[in-house]
Amino acid sequence: MSLDAQANLRTVRDALRYAVTTFNEGGIFFGHGQADAYDEAVFLVMRALSLPIERMDVFLDAFLTIGEINTLLELIDRRVRTRTPVAYLLNESWIQGYRFYVDNRCIIPRSFLGELLRDGLDAWIDDPDAVGRVLDLCTGSGCLAIMAADAFPNAEVDAVDISVDALAVARRNIDDYGLRGRVHPVSSDLFQELGDRRYDLILSNPPYVTEAAMAELPPEYRHEPRLALAGGNDGVDLVRRIVKHARAHLEPHGVLIVEVGDGRAAVERAFPDLPLTWLATSAGDDMVFAARAEDLPNAK
Repeated sequence: MSLDAQANLRTVRDALRYAVTTFNEGGIFFGHGQADAYDEAVFLVMRALSLPIERMDVFLDAFLTIGEINTLLELIDRRVRTRTPVAYLLNESWIQGYRFYVDNRCIIPRSFLGELLRDGLDAWIDDPDAVGRVLDLCTGSGCLAIMAADAFPNAEVDAVDISVDALAVARRNIDDYGLRGRVHPVSSDLFQELGDRRYDLILSNPPYVTEAAMAELPPEYRHEPRLALAGGNDGVDLVRRIVKHARAHLEPHGVLIVEVGDGRAAVERAFPDLPLTWLATSAGDDMVFAARAEDLPNAK
């Protein structure tokens, strides 16, 4: 911790300026919700002080207590020195206006499925109120399962993960949103423990990082569970299993929607005859695919 900074920081504005400079000089990587050093500094400083980011201007010239200065300097130092993502430092992550508790037992929420759920998947779901059962595979923090419960108010949601550690985080978030009666954490290797349960909608944001990309990940990503990232040689090991078995767990009118990052080419090589629809997201139309139950293969 810099004694000079400790002696000279006075206001929220000072802390933000110091954080931006430190992050730029520290060469850290931004990939967990913030685009650059400024966004990272705003998130860390404002949320560490429990202040609303959207009203930052009101607080910029507010004086900090000695305790607040010390806390901020420690967090800024840890961000650069250990390359720990801010979400883990604060135990807080946001996606589509939803706040979630996170720690390094689960991946930090970031999914284009979130923005699709915000719109109720209107191109694929005729009546959100008629959706009775939803499955979220590889739920991690439980974020998509919770958002699905909001998007489909009459649905029961199963939140599946192979990691018991991730499910502990998901349970905390489910409780925080008061959804224990509707969102059900399930310990399972994909469909293995689901028996003959069927769903109107299956969502999944599975691990899809290729082996080559895993070897080149910035240090920030190495704080996340490898299990939540690694998707095999071509990144679609789990996607193959999901596509193979999804039809057996979908209602006849059901829909499968899967996020694959930059894996569109690998998915299309793996399923050359499968009629997939690639959905438009803020990052383009090659991140998420959808398929109807009737078009999916029968498991052999």
